[in-house]
Amino acid sequence: MAGPVLCFPPMRLWTIHPSYLDSSGLVAAWREGLLAQRVLEGGTRGYSKHPQLLRFRGSGDSARSIAKYLAGILAEARERGYSFDSSRILAFDPRYGERMAVNRDQIRYELELLKWKLERRDPERAELLRGERSIRLNGAFSEREGPIEAWEKVIDEVLARMGGG
Repeated sequence: MAGPVLCFPPMRLWTIHPSYLDSSGLVAAWREGLLAQRVLEGGTRGYSKHPQLLRFRGSGDSARSIAKYLAGILAEARERGYSFDSSRILAFDPRYGERMAVNRDQIRYELELLKWKLERRDPERAELLRGERSIRLNGAFSEREGPIEAWEKVIDEVLARMGGG
């Protein structure tokens, strides 16, 4: 008999720039980023094995890496006039410049995944992303060549839209 199957509720720590997100996506990114920060700091046992956290754990300094990620979300929120509480970012140091490398096909997959989600909840915003060619990233990340990351939970329909399924 196989061991228990780990099934995680959705947690999406977007690599793509938060400006692509609709308002509910931006709020969710902030909330889920704060949850990830709590998990990485050892503040909760829930989500501790969530695959989205692997890249932060592998960064060499997960606290600062998640802080840099959250700072990108915070900057976009401020740009939109939202009042997210910056004091919730525990280890942020604006001088910290290390970025986590993410594979190009992962970035492409995330943009396609966002379009797929937006077609259901914000079709006008999805249409704005239709012709996007140069994909900007959250400042916590840099791009490298490579396939969809091993930690990604791929949705076949989204992969097929990329021409890969």
